[in-house]
Amino acid sequence: MSVRFQVLLITFAMFGGLNLSTAATATLGWNPSAPSATASYNLYYGTNSGNYTTKLNLGNVTTAAVSNLNAGTTYYFSVTTVATNGVESAFSSEITYLPPGVLALSQRVHPSDPMLLNFPVAPGHWYEVQASTDMQNWATIGQTAVATANVWQQFSDPDAGSYNSRFYRLILH
Repeated sequence: MSVRFQVLLITFAMFGGLNLSTAATATLGWNPSAPSATASYNLYYGTNSGNYTTKLNLGNVTTAAVSNLNAGTTYYFSVTTVATNGVESAFSSEITYLPPGVLALSQRVHPSDPMLLNFPVAPGHWYEVQASTDMQNWATIGQTAVATANVWQQFSDPDAGSYNSRFYRLILH
């Protein structure tokens, strides 16, 4: 009784800039096991590979939505089947998800060094990097290509040293 993830769809909402408290939702789907032998599915997840701190008994459905995931934290998911006789299968292959919604700045050694911005990206989206000196007027200083993977992206602002203070935000497209 093996379960294999077929699709991992990620949905999240971001409005304007990114907020450190942005919570994401991961919607997961998998291929069903043999229907006559499967009573239900269990979804396991946590923030360490192979160490799942949460278990959800889903009944006999092949999709689940997990909400309130913290932006910038990698989550690991796996599914098991529970047979009609109560025996649980081994874990499926693990799926990882890194919710977007956090912007991390790297500390500069010298004031003239560029500011490095790091942020997770979602596949199928591109991001506009904006800067401001007063948090009222924003200018686009760069953009990413359309992301093909759910990974950390880095952007460098070589002009950061020209300002006494500079604020950043990302716009999701």
